[in-house]
Amino acid sequence: MDTIITRFPPSPTGFLHIGGARTALFNWLFARKTKGKFVLRIEDTDQARSTDESTAAILESLEWLGIDWDEGPYFQTRRYEIYKEYIEKLVASGHAYYCTCTPEEVDEMREQAKAQGKKPMYNGRCRERGISKGENSVVRLCTPDSGVTVVEDIVKGSTAFQNAEIDDFIIQRSDGSPMYNLAVVVDDLTMGINTIIRGDDHLINTPKQILIYQALGAALPVFGHVPMVLGADKSRLSKRHGAMSVGEYKNMGYLPDAVINYLVRLSWSHGDQEFFTREDLIEKFDLEHLGRSASMFDMDKLNALNAKHIQAQSPRELAPHLIPHLKELGIDAGDDEFTHGIIETLQPRSKTLKEMAQGAGFYYLDKVELDEKAAKKFLTPEIKGMLEAAALAIQALDAYTQENLENVFKKIMEDLDLKFGKIAQPLRVAVTGTTVSPGIFEMLLALGREKTVDRIHQAMDYIKGLE
Repeated sequence: MDTIITRFPPSPTGFLHIGGARTALFNWLFARKTKGKFVLRIEDTDQARSTDESTAAILESLEWLGIDWDEGPYFQTRRYEIYKEYIEKLVASGHAYYCTCTPEEVDEMREQAKAQGKKPMYNGRCRERGISKGENSVVRLCTPDSGVTVVEDIVKGSTAFQNAEIDDFIIQRSDGSPMYNLAVVVDDLTMGINTIIRGDDHLINTPKQILIYQALGAALPVFGHVPMVLGADKSRLSKRHGAMSVGEYKNMGYLPDAVINYLVRLSWSHGDQEFFTREDLIEKFDLEHLGRSASMFDMDKLNALNAKHIQAQSPRELAPHLIPHLKELGIDAGDDEFTHGIIETLQPRSKTLKEMAQGAGFYYLDKVELDEKAAKKFLTPEIKGMLEAAALAIQALDAYTQENLENVFKKIMEDLDLKFGKIAQPLRVAVTGTTVSPGIFEMLLALGREKTVDRIHQAMDYIKGLE
């Protein structure tokens, strides 16, 4: 088979949302799986709503997701001469014609058809009039009056559309600009696109596009129309269900690998497997297992997958993703061993990077902010001796290792006849300011000897203040 060439053609009228990201992902994965090409095209013919800011946001979101492209981005507004050339070919071959009917006249035709119980549509008045190009003329495609146009779809199967219900639709406006269906077909032809995976909301356009392919004598691409994503209540996906821009998921602390894992699972399956690395997806993705029924967006499932991806990555891999979230909290963290050690303590208990950043805050403080209730309960004069012994023993260690830390506190427990529970919580409050933290020894190890001892001394000063 020829090299697979897929594409993603967003309109730059807003941010990249979940549905669009999933479409991009399916096309990208299939191109990567087959060692084909993935083309990025910006469909910016709606100049009233298209903005450079939206284009930049879409490109940034794709880059964050790790969806790279082999060609493009192409911009439709820079390709008008190519569209014009193809439209002229269609007119010259008799497959299209100039029409001077006014919008009011077309409305009247539709009303008449409606009154006769027919589908409201243009009646082909200018088809045989041989009109030349004029100032107010549009170009319409000559569509068959009978028969059917069949969309052979790798997801939905065959869908037949009655040609009698497809009017001679406009392919060029009176100002010379191309209509959507014409531009899309010409783009796909000239870019060599042979596989088109898109949302099933585009299915209504496909028979018109097929008629343009046929008029140009061109081979059809493979079509696959995937079902829409719905909210958990089975209604159209909206912001309350999670239909936010991709950038918002980044800001909320989701990993790009977790997001693409979750998006692929909305309408594609590989047995019962839920967790996929990026490499897994490229190896296993196929078109045969794209689902036919709508899928439901579930934030709980995304959270669970994100937690698994956080646990699966190394601290070194996670650090560049975490640091921006720390910066939002006013923490100037480096991509260094200190941060990597902190990440390791928080990986098992973090669902998002935002949550991890919040949990990491205490590590970077110069002075611990004591929770009043926790300090009152655990930092009492009775515990001062234990803290003092701990500080001295930790300071005296030859090597600051977890094993040595554990031995320090075993000895303190023996010397002071205390159970570990009586030591752990006061120590946790002294070092973190709260009663919640990662495991005590791994946390002390990540914090480092100097900070650990300094914070124990701060807690002792607090107790002295009480006395």
